[in-house]
Amino acid sequence: MEIEVRCFATLARFTPGDGFFELPDGATAAEAIAALGIPADDVNIIFINGKAAELASPLAEGDRLGLFPAVGGG
Repeated sequence: MEIEVRCFATLARFTPGDGFFELPDGATAAEAIAALGIPADDVNIIFINGKAAELASPLAEGDRLGLFPAVGGG
C-alpha cells in the first residue's frame, strides 16, 4: 500500500523525496517509522489523516502519516 508521509522539524530529513512511501498491507505507524529509518524514541506525536494516533495504529492505502519530534522551548 502507498501512504503519504510528512516528517516535521528535526525529523524532516526522513521524509521520502516525493512524500510517498510503500508499506505492506496492514502495517502500523510503528512499522512505518522503522521502515523510514527513524528511531522510535525520536517520534513524540503521530497523526494519521490529521487525527492523533499511536504507534500501534494501523495504516491503510492513501493515509497521510504525520510525525513530530518532542518540541522544547524556553
